[in-house]
Amino acid sequence: MSATILSVDAAKQANLNLVEGHKGKQALHEAVVAYRANRRQGNAHTKNRSEVAGSGTKLWNQKGTGNARMGSKRSPIWSGGGVVFGPRNTTVWAKKTNKNVRKLALRTALTARISDGAVATISGLSVADGKTKSFVSAVKSLSDAKKLLVIGSFDENTFRSARNVQSVQLISAEDVNAEQLLNYPQVLVTTAALETLARRTA
Repeated sequence: MSATILSVDAAKQANLNLVEGHKGKQALHEAVVAYRANRRQGNAHTKNRSEVAGSGTKLWNQKGTGNARMGSKRSPIWSGGGVVFGPRNTTVWAKKTNKNVRKLALRTALTARISDGAVATISGLSVADGKTKSFVSAVKSLSDAKKLLVIGSFDENTFRSARNVQSVQLISAEDVNAEQLLNYPQVLVTTAALETLARRTA
């Protein structure tokens, strides 16, 4: 299996709707920020004094013990007490982008990668036995760089064979987005995937 660099002229002949000039940079920025924000989990979460375990009983009498006035053991000044200004995962990080912005971002990313000579086409790829060794053998001749492999569609066996290969991400042309196109030094696109991308960028 061999790969052929996809030129701008060849992309236009394949009906890919590329971006002219500097149009689309803002859309690309907004889309990438949104994709990253939507993956943000915000797992850091501390408990305040109402949430930590512990009795609410006053520790000792208000007067007469020689100790400072003290209430619940759940007070923030005690070890194991609540946290005053700690992080709380109540913030919603998700960002929305409309369909036209995502579409323009995809076109812009495709245009940039094709112009850089980072996109190549292959006839197709399928791994019938679902083995990682078979997948690595199929793609090792293409390049040594980390690559995004965009396929029109793939079966469960092909997906299974690729999921443990760290240097290659396998994705369908229907699901690939602008951020993924920018993340890899090389993008490999099958002939069938070109048809799907042409429809998505039309």
